[in-house]
Amino acid sequence: MLDSQRGDPLPAKRGFRRRRLTAAPLATAALVTLAACSQTASGSTDSKAKDSSPSQSGVGAGSRQAESVGFAVSPLMDSKDVIPGEPLTVKAKDGRLESVSVTTGEGQALGGTLASDGASWTSSRSTEYGTTYTLVARFTDPEGNKKTGKQTVTTLDKDKIFVGTYNVDKGQKVGIALPVSIVFNKPIHDKAAVERKLSVTASPAVEGAWNWLKDRDGKDRIDYRPKEYWKPGTKVKFTMDLVGVENGDLVGTQKREIDFTIGKSVVSTVDVVKKTLTLSENGRIVKSLPVSTGKKTFETWNGTMVVLSKVPSIRMDSSTVGIFGPEAYDMKSVKWDVQLTPSGTYAHAAPWNEGKFGRTNASHGCIGMSTADARWFFGRVNYGDPVTVVKSTDTVAVNNGYGAWNTDWEKWKKGSALA
Repeated sequence: MLDSQRGDPLPAKRGFRRRRLTAAPLATAALVTLAACSQTASGSTDSKAKDSSPSQSGVGAGSRQAESVGFAVSPLMDSKDVIPGEPLTVKAKDGRLESVSVTTGEGQALGGTLASDGASWTSSRSTEYGTTYTLVARFTDPEGNKKTGKQTVTTLDKDKIFVGTYNVDKGQKVGIALPVSIVFNKPIHDKAAVERKLSVTASPAVEGAWNWLKDRDGKDRIDYRPKEYWKPGTKVKFTMDLVGVENGDLVGTQKREIDFTIGKSVVSTVDVVKKTLTLSENGRIVKSLPVSTGKKTFETWNGTMVVLSKVPSIRMDSSTVGIFGPEAYDMKSVKWDVQLTPSGTYAHAAPWNEGKFGRTNASHGCIGMSTADARWFFGRVNYGDPVTVVKSTDTVAVNNGYGAWNTDWEKWKKGSALA
């Protein structure tokens, strides 16, 4: 398989996992099933960040209070704009809510449920972006007087919000090399303001640091890694509170708290000269496998990569990484695939190279092995485990997956906007 290493003329679609940090419910990205691995001969480049010129509509209209009301609306930002993509909540300031109706400017109703104690009302579905809602609430004040309050609120436009994706889930167990990584959908103009609202804490405590970089598609990204690999069993808490954070003309709305755990130490080392892959668990060598790595001009990336995903079977098409002509191929079902970079580096079964494992490097950049060995390796490694290639040529880029471990610690710390 091919991993378009330098230049990446047409990189394979990525399968490594991130979670969107929107105000709406989160969903894990699906694994792709089209890939190729290739190493070519020119230098890796970052694509330019796309300019997102935000629309001016929808923000500033704010909440317009038509008359004195005895209720409060949330989630509200700066007492004017409502955060979209969340259920709308109305709470009684004093007294008891009797009924609440919410409609859009087009007259569409936003249904909801009134709490049994009359303290609050919550919509049954989330609000839309850039939409004006009129609320009419009937309530009883503390003196027993029946009153009606009316209020108009407007949700933020999608063009005015910056959001991110993150790569860990609540309660997840991950490998010892996984950094916390966030990719933002729009340029981050005030990196210091954003970084101040991010934190990672661990038990036992670790020394760690954030570092800003560009993702492979040019988007702003920030990664947090400890100085050394996480210790197995470490409890980690990642928090992000960007509600109201200004980023040029954009504003943040996310507030998340994610707890995850570090699993056992599973470390793999690939020696391209010896043509072996050696796997250790908790410091003890478990097994050494004969492999075949990248041939000349398609050498496997040197340095530490991190397991991004696992797929039992995948199609590998060299055209997805710009490989055509005599080196081209299209294999419909390659087995036991462990993804190491979004550009297409995998460890996988390569029965077509039988007889070359441990003897000749004959791949287009991937780490090939027998079907039995690939299945064994597939079953031993997990998301976040490190795979280090030694004695090869060019080192994998920091943004080609999670290449943070190939950067000197002092240099890494300088990538923080608060350094």
